[in-house]
Amino acid sequence: MRRWLYSGLLYGLVPLFLLRLLWRSRTNPAYRQRLGERFGFSAVRESAIWLHAVSVGETMAARPLIERLLRDYPHERLLLTTTTLTGSDTVKRLFGERVEHCYLPYDLPGALARLLQRVQPRLLVVMETEIWPNLYAACAQRQIPLMVANARLSARSVRGYTRVGALVRETLADAGLIATRSVQDAQYFQQLGAQAEQVVVCGNIKFDLQIPAGVAEHGKQLRQQWGENRLVWVAASTHEGEDAVILRVFAQLRETLPGLLLIIVPRHPERFEAVVQLCAESGLLYARRSRVGMAIAPDTAILVGDSMGEMLLWYACADVVFIGGSLVTHGGHNPLEAAAFAVPVLSGEHVHNFADIFPPLCEAGGAVLVSDEVALQAYLQVWLQDTTTRLQAGEAAKVFFQQNQGALACLVRHIHTMLPITRDEQ
Repeated sequence: MRRWLYSGLLYGLVPLFLLRLLWRSRTNPAYRQRLGERFGFSAVRESAIWLHAVSVGETMAARPLIERLLRDYPHERLLLTTTTLTGSDTVKRLFGERVEHCYLPYDLPGALARLLQRVQPRLLVVMETEIWPNLYAACAQRQIPLMVANARLSARSVRGYTRVGALVRETLADAGLIATRSVQDAQYFQQLGAQAEQVVVCGNIKFDLQIPAGVAEHGKQLRQQWGENRLVWVAASTHEGEDAVILRVFAQLRETLPGLLLIIVPRHPERFEAVVQLCAESGLLYARRSRVGMAIAPDTAILVGDSMGEMLLWYACADVVFIGGSLVTHGGHNPLEAAAFAVPVLSGEHVHNFADIFPPLCEAGGAVLVSDEVALQAYLQVWLQDTTTRLQAGEAAKVFFQQNQGALACLVRHIHTMLPITRDEQ
């Protein structure tokens, strides 16, 4: 009964979902394309394994797992679904024709039935925190094993889910396995109603990031091109309200570090133009990645990373990184990609989406959380001017990253149990 009420409410909200997509399509027409996929109408082929990753971050985190599945099940097709446009673009860029791809339908019984009838999966892997009652129920009704991989919950999420506790409890009962990032996450899922035998702690797959060959060398070449002794500060995944702060801090830093280069990378493509406008208003010479490539003039102060899929390259170029979504109450973004390149990390204090990563990373000496603009400038000043301190912090970040790997092996072991490898695939 609870799920029927939920479904009825969701059907009533569909016009609002469509209006939101149409509104966003004003700046990016791609938002009004492939609308049929939102309702389960797709041209994807039958696929034994279906993996869902909502957006860019989850897709990047799942990359080593996807590569492993493609290797372990060479005779089976793999379907990747995403929710966001940027997630879809990431799938196409990383995997191309090696996988099937479409948007995840809205959590409507009819839409899900259409996709499931077409795909006929034998396993569904859902990344992180996607708890969809009708999706889980549809898989249970069809006896399709479902794993929640890299499962995470924040204290805030738990409070929200508790308000609809009975529905969440019924939904989690349909999951075959919930592989969490940490003991705390496991406790949160059990608090919401998951049974102890459903839950296993595998660790965080984001530590199993595999840096593509050539990225570090490309970063080194760019540094030489821009000036070997030029310091580079990367402000990554910035959100509205952070860019102006970063530009003010940068202007202050340039008074004592006139050669400093800022690479500012907005999280969402629809904000590129707004950030470019802020850079223009700063009075500093700036360039756009989309217009000039990487060949910036020697006196360029700011490079706007208005491109997709190059964050690893920006980190490979960096001396210091600020991770956005954290001076505002978004909840922060993943610092581990920067840590993998031995780059020290600064972040605001709003990092509840990465509560299992930032505290131990800070304790290890690889990151610092700053409360405001003044603290951000102070720590940047220290790290940029003191090479020894900066390199020590970067090495601490890399060691922390390396010491916490191993989640991939755990997830693969459980997937092999849920979908055994056939003799032909061995």
